[in-house]
Amino acid sequence: MSDSWVALEPGADPVERSGALRSAHDAFTADGRVRQAVRPVVAESWRRSARARVSPDGTACVELGDDELEAYRTGHPLAGAMPVIRELMGAYARDGEHLVAVCDAHGRLLWVEGHTGALRRAGRMNFVAGARWAESAAGTNAPGTAIAVDRPVQVFAAEHFRRPVQAWTCAAAPVHDPRTGRLLGAVDITGGDRLAHPHSLAFVQAVARAAESQLALLSPAPAVDRARLSALGRDEALLVVDGREVRLSRRHSEILVVLAHHPQGLGGDELMAALYEEGAVTPVTLRAELSRLRALLGPGVLCSRPYRLTASPDADFDTVSRRLASGSVTAALSAYAGPLLPGSCAPSVVRQRRLLADQVRAALLARGDAALLADWAYSPWGEDDVAVWRALAAAVPAGRRPPVQARVRALDAELGTVRATRLQRPGS
Repeated sequence: MSDSWVALEPGADPVERSGALRSAHDAFTADGRVRQAVRPVVAESWRRSARARVSPDGTACVELGDDELEAYRTGHPLAGAMPVIRELMGAYARDGEHLVAVCDAHGRLLWVEGHTGALRRAGRMNFVAGARWAESAAGTNAPGTAIAVDRPVQVFAAEHFRRPVQAWTCAAAPVHDPRTGRLLGAVDITGGDRLAHPHSLAFVQAVARAAESQLALLSPAPAVDRARLSALGRDEALLVVDGREVRLSRRHSEILVVLAHHPQGLGGDELMAALYEEGAVTPVTLRAELSRLRALLGPGVLCSRPYRLTASPDADFDTVSRRLASGSVTAALSAYAGPLLPGSCAPSVVRQRRLLADQVRAALLARGDAALLADWAYSPWGEDDVAVWRALAAAVPAGRRPPVQARVRALDAELGTVRATRLQRPGS
């Protein structure tokens, strides 16, 4: 977790930090200038709150009455994750005098549960089910800001834009639809200064991931007429079609990946160029492969003139691309099981593999999240990725930095050896 998203550095004095933030907040509301004491994530949120004309002294509005709220949240996708959220956070909230809140993608609180006394105090500022706590409506706050930036965030004391909320600390993480990557809402824990610890932010992020895993288990399987293609992290793709699991050969895997990427279809010459180096095989060879694949898949799945699939499969690599396009980096990485057909040398597959990996890496590096960077760096495909390891070294807390820095030094040394060897070769 990047330090910039954690409210207090280890060893920081909460009272002293809170006083500095109150002064910075008062100055900002007076002249619109952000002081040095404010973290960048909070400063940007304050500016968005000011542009939205949020009153620093206002309170949240309750948008959903009891009857409307009950009907809405019963049918909301996050309802299926509430048993897991309660199991993981319920006792923690009650024992620590905290609150657990879950909001939708518009920042409306659907559930607010926890310690009785904390519920009573929170009610005075309308931190209640049915109230809208989107950043544009209630200013800087953990659930609203987590939705605005689509990543976990912690907000401490006077970092809250509205003064009535500044006695509280909260940490929230977004929750996404595990199939589409669509933002569903956020899970939040709210309480006192003790929640400003980095562990609180890591905890709520873990709960959000558990909620997504639960939703994945509850999601209905795709209709039998929608094929599913899994080709990430495996040399031989797996196709589920008409309720059957079909394990494909390497060549058939390449053909399906290429055709899935070109739903409009490809002519024979185009498919040849996508699959083989120039002159490597004859058109007869390709037609024979397609004939065997058609027999394997069954009637009506693979058509010709042009070669195409009758229905685009639900491909795992397309899922990653969709989630990246929507800005859901965490959800995209959770679906990235490895490089696309890593052993393939088919020109089109090689291009797709590099493009998808580069897109995921670029999103990770731009996000700078230590947990996400670590997921990539410690994977088989990321263990030698020096750029990600360097970013991880910059993102992790100081206490966890030495082993990461050691790995960066080792990779730098390996790269230096490789460069020196190349320079020594004749003709270099």
